[in-house]
Amino acid sequence: MMTINIELRHLRYFIAVAEELHFGRAAERLNISQPPLSQQIQSLETNIKARLLARNNRTVALTAAGHMFLKEAYQILSQVDAAATKAARMQQGELGEISIGFTSTTPFMHKVALSLRQFRESYPDVLVHMHQMNTKKQIAPLQTGRIDIGIMRNTLLPDNLEHRLLFRERFMLAVYDGHPLLEYTNQGITVEMLSDYPLVFFERDVGTALYDEIIALFASAGVSPMISQEAGEAMTILGLVAAGLGISIVTESFTPMKIDGVRYIPLANAPAYSEVWLVNHKNIQNSPAAERLITLLLSNNC
Repeated sequence: MMTINIELRHLRYFIAVAEELHFGRAAERLNISQPPLSQQIQSLETNIKARLLARNNRTVALTAAGHMFLKEAYQILSQVDAAATKAARMQQGELGEISIGFTSTTPFMHKVALSLRQFRESYPDVLVHMHQMNTKKQIAPLQTGRIDIGIMRNTLLPDNLEHRLLFRERFMLAVYDGHPLLEYTNQGITVEMLSDYPLVFFERDVGTALYDEIIALFASAGVSPMISQEAGEAMTILGLVAAGLGISIVTESFTPMKIDGVRYIPLANAPAYSEVWLVNHKNIQNSPAAERLITLLLSNNC
């Protein structure tokens, strides 16, 4: 198999001569002297074993092989320029891919939704892959690198994952319209007042961090929740509340889910809030695009 050693400068030299059809003008354009330019063109022709230019003392013209080679040379240099541009844009975080794990309520979190929209508007060429999974199910793919960033509730993390606080959101009591507890809407309600009311709650085997947080909230108030219904999805829980099958404790990000017949009351217990974390692997370097998104998420104050 023939080995051909062509450098990009050879292509640029040839293009200059082919466009000028004059070695003197081409040399001036390239800011080199004419003899080295002639030598480089001869070396190129020898290397590829084809005569590209027909020249004499007065004229320079492209051969048939030269016309074909000129077209290919343009394409090669264009591809090189495009590759260099893409590499630079990727280094600047303007190109690439990001995989994000998110909980079912993440799209309703104003700060997260706003940051994602701003990121998409600023960096439309970055592909963002969203993977819905609850907090605990995000841990394994974060460890293996299948997802780059996790947006989750506070939970126990393995040593190779790190978290940063995105924000805290209040716990709210969801009740059906007309519920007697609505009289406490303005001043808020305490967990201690809920001991006699049936609760619609998350299924334990769903593995959500909210389950643990809310159980801990009841425990700190010395209350054993009276769980009457369980469901795995937030919308199902709110639907059961609307049907009058019980009340539920949810976070503030649930409240934009406008379900007919559901009203919300703030909890007055302190601290009655849930933390939302941004989680990534300690030892896997984030891509420049992921770093841009992380910076945006952490800096947006809303």
